[in-house]
Amino acid sequence: MKIIVISDLHLKYNDSPGESEKLARFNKFLAEIKQDTDLLILNGDIFDLWFSWNKVIIKQYFPVLRKFAELIERGCRIVFIAGNHDFWFNDFLTEYLKIEIYPDHWCEEIDGKKIFAAHGDVYTYNDGRYRFFRKIVRNKLIKAIFSQLHPDLALTLASGLSRSSRRKPIPDKLQKMREKGLLENADQLLKKHDIVIFSHSHLPRIVIRENGVYVNSGDWINHFSYISIINGQVSLKKYRDKE
Repeated sequence: MKIIVISDLHLKYNDSPGESEKLARFNKFLAEIKQDTDLLILNGDIFDLWFSWNKVIIKQYFPVLRKFAELIERGCRIVFIAGNHDFWFNDFLTEYLKIEIYPDHWCEEIDGKKIFAAHGDVYTYNDGRYRFFRKIVRNKLIKAIFSQLHPDLALTLASGLSRSSRRKPIPDKLQKMREKGLLENADQLLKKHDIVIFSHSHLPRIVIRENGVYVNSGDWINHFSYISIINGQVSLKKYRDKE
């Protein structure tokens, strides 16, 4: 069985040259993996913001949604684990595309390997403000209020809350604490699992332990990295456009 894990594209809902280029590259990647991928795991922050109203979706996301539909029609299963940017799920992805949604983590045994995957935002250290913010924005009342706003206004307001820009570097101390939290929590999870997958840090990493493997899928902002698991064997790869 072939599993692909990808995260942290932070696709935005604008038509800037940079976003168009990233979207085109990602769609090309999806087209290339379509024929032989059995399970695609979207490990959070695929979208800079995800929201679907009762009768409206964000039109800039349509090209990638179409690619997801093509994968599913071919027989590929898609699992979407909520990140810290795309977590407001209604029924569009599940009912219309048949994507499986997991708000916190996903765990399953495949090819004799027990796999645990989560975006990783609740497994870092020294980020108390974010944890507080996470509880607020995931509140059902906040979601209900957002759903009543006109989509153009709602998306304008939401873009101001986004912290996804990587032009501003993360302080070294914060990055080290983030990485320490992910690694130490992965080690704890490896006591009961064979493969632990995190994302969130935007740093691709694979760590081999005696009792299993911890791997971070990195991002598609700077690294264009992804995880491949074939018959239980884990590898970390970087996507390069085929000529």
